[in-house]
Amino acid sequence: MNHMLVKVALGLLILVLVMPVSLLAQGKIVFIDSYRILLEYKEFQDAQVQLDREAQEWKVEIEEAYNEILELEAQLAKQALILSDTKKAEKEAEIEEKKVAWERLANEIQGPGGRAEKRNAELSEPINQKVQQVLETIALEEGYAMILNAVSLAWGKPELDITDRVLEELDKLE
Repeated sequence: MNHMLVKVALGLLILVLVMPVSLLAQGKIVFIDSYRILLEYKEFQDAQVQLDREAQEWKVEIEEAYNEILELEAQLAKQALILSDTKKAEKEAEIEEKKVAWERLANEIQGPGGRAEKRNAELSEPINQKVQQVLETIALEEGYAMILNAVSLAWGKPELDITDRVLEELDKLE
């Protein structure tokens, strides 16, 4: 992750250094604060609430499966002295199966490519497309050569921040 940030920062530095000075002087480069857009754009907020709600349901599902394992282990501990070796082995095998199923469930939900990741992409993709559409429209209307993201920007003149304009345009789309 840090290597990626260094590469992005170096890329931006090189870009700024080799960029024609006339382009900078014309004010054709602006920036947005994508973090602020995430915080203030209602559609992003609604999607986050939806994802949080579903994540809570998944958490409960995982916890219930784990609690079932704990119950079986507690039962086994209570009955260990009175169970035959065969019955004890059966209970231990059942617990192992439940543990494998629990791990599979947790990975299916939270792992790479799992339900949470897929749902996040499903909810955020249409919003990202709207933001991209608004950025392209503003860039074409205003003749901007480039719109940078403040997340990877060390500093920028406040008058070059078009985040408010982007938020206004996004609100018009609703």
